[in-house]
Amino acid sequence: MANELRSQQVNEKPIPGGKNVLVEFEEGIAWVTLNRPEKRNAMNPELNTEMNEVLDQLEIDKRCGVIVLTGAGDSFTAGMDLKEYFRDVENTDMTPVEIAKVRKTATNWQWRKLKNYSKPTIAMVNGWCFGGGFTPMISCDLAIAADEAKFGLSEINWGIIPAGNVTRAVAAVMNQRDALYYIMTGEPFDGKKAAETGLVNESVPRDQLRERTRQLAKVLLSKNPTVLQAAKNAYKYSRDLDWETAEEYLFAKQEQQISLDPEGGRQKGLKQFLDDKTYRPGLEGYKRES
Repeated sequence: MANELRSQQVNEKPIPGGKNVLVEFEEGIAWVTLNRPEKRNAMNPELNTEMNEVLDQLEIDKRCGVIVLTGAGDSFTAGMDLKEYFRDVENTDMTPVEIAKVRKTATNWQWRKLKNYSKPTIAMVNGWCFGGGFTPMISCDLAIAADEAKFGLSEINWGIIPAGNVTRAVAAVMNQRDALYYIMTGEPFDGKKAAETGLVNESVPRDQLRERTRQLAKVLLSKNPTVLQAAKNAYKYSRDLDWETAEEYLFAKQEQQISLDPEGGRQKGLKQFLDDKTYRPGLEGYKRES
């Protein structure tokens, strides 16, 4: 069936991933699942290596139009694996260069790749999301959580600050009072509160989470992919510019987007609205099949 999830055993092309990261395709959606449920999907060096490979492969895989990042079992991710990522690495005879490579492998996918990914990304927070898990969740373009999901910046409880760019990620989306409250107290909060603070776009009951995420992914898949990429990058870069510089940048970005768009979306949209009068751009997208 065309709308069924394709497994690695039956797909005509190899699916990226491994034992720590699962990938399934469904009509343009790549469901990427952190797969260490026995450890609440805590991110260890092996998982981090796999995620870098998965993101690199999906960026050029035509079966993937939108990535949904989630976790197996009852967790999104409990954050960094305290034993394998911290203690085991620090207590080995690895050189400083080797340790730095382990750390870089983690940050590469958790924000460097995800934050500027060429395809739309959605974090589907199905359960526990703690500490280091905030970084990839926030680095995704959009996020939907289960009402029952449990969030926590618990680093204060075991003697460190939210590092690894967790604090920077939180500062980008949460309002200041809430961010400082949860960083300083370490108290957990649920999906509804996460939506109130701006940490996620919305929260829904857990039994509706996958379908709501699928609906959102399909909306993104219906858009012109060249324009969608340019639009999200334009926002992310211009938000840190002053108004004058932003205007110059956005004019240039728009010209670049128009010149690179194989669909010729701008001309199609104008024609269908002004000449054909077949759609209302304030309420819907232009007909891409025309």
